[in-house]
Amino acid sequence: MREQMIAPAGNQYLFNRNLMLKAKAVWLYLLLFGGLLVAFIIAAMIDPNAGKGINGLIVKNRYSQRNINPLMLKYTTGIRSIFADSKGDIWFGSHQEGVALLHKGKFQYFNKTNGLSDHQVRNIYEDKNGVVWFECGRGLSRYQDGKMAVYSQKDYHKKNDWKLNENSIWFKGNEMEAYNPLEGNPGVYEYDGKKLYYRTFPIRSRIGHENHFSISTAFVKGKNGRLWFGSYGAVVGYDGNNFKILNDSTFGLSDKTRRLHARAIMEDRKGNLWIGNNGIGVLRYDGNKTVNFTVEQKLRKADTGGNSLEKVFTLAEDQAGNIWFGTVGSGVWRYDGKLMKNFTKADGLESQHIWTIYKT
Repeated sequence: MREQMIAPAGNQYLFNRNLMLKAKAVWLYLLLFGGLLVAFIIAAMIDPNAGKGINGLIVKNRYSQRNINPLMLKYTTGIRSIFADSKGDIWFGSHQEGVALLHKGKFQYFNKTNGLSDHQVRNIYEDKNGVVWFECGRGLSRYQDGKMAVYSQKDYHKKNDWKLNENSIWFKGNEMEAYNPLEGNPGVYEYDGKKLYYRTFPIRSRIGHENHFSISTAFVKGKNGRLWFGSYGAVVGYDGNNFKILNDSTFGLSDKTRRLHARAIMEDRKGNLWIGNNGIGVLRYDGNKTVNFTVEQKLRKADTGGNSLEKVFTLAEDQAGNIWFGTVGSGVWRYDGKLMKNFTKADGLESQHIWTIYKT
């Protein structure tokens, strides 16, 4: 069921480009294909007469009034990833231009000329030692002691030595698509705080479908430490003892229904696994039953005749339990457990294409 209100009573939502604000309530970063968009939920009143100017927006709430000066990020290909590290710095990974570090109000840029393995930065993590890692389109880099460097020390001798390690971080294969000869079969890299190992899944690629199990999402740590890895054609779970392979067969998908094409995964506080796809929309899996959430909410393009929930590239849950969906072509959707609301250009979004939602 879709929410008809422009904004819920008692709350207002501000979506604007190249603008970063902070409020008392939970806040989210939303990134566009072309440029930076920062969005957050605020319990405040936004002055309807305040216009855009060189000094930004005038934001009034019951406590204060202040001018907000936007920070300009010099990327045009879009933002693929965001990460706030333990030192208070914020990193922005781009689609084709490297990564930017926001430190003390200034941006510092990194690309292949000064330490990145590739200009596409898909995911950013921090290990237990405070080292920041960059999962690039090809290869890995890390930022340590103020220096960026490509990391190439990989161990391929313990491919089946799987176990849950609370401090491990996980990365996709080394290539842009499929797997290289050293990797062989589909899997992921694990950094355990000391070394980087390649671990294979209990699945094999088929000729002509080499990209089927290419990792397409960030890894997710869910209930009881279970790990989830999203690929284009499957979602792989590991609980420390057993693997769970969720694929077209699991969900009853076929050429007729259109197949799995996972671009985002998230486990909510109730233990439900949400899978955002490029085409079939959102699947919700509770461990036994699967629901096509897009169909359930009647949000296919055939249902709405306009914006839909068919191409979902990012998912997040806020502190209130609302689920947020970033789409290609249909802006942002929010689900509060009962109603769906769509945020679009009419609400201030400067693009309908949302690639990343990051929650601090």
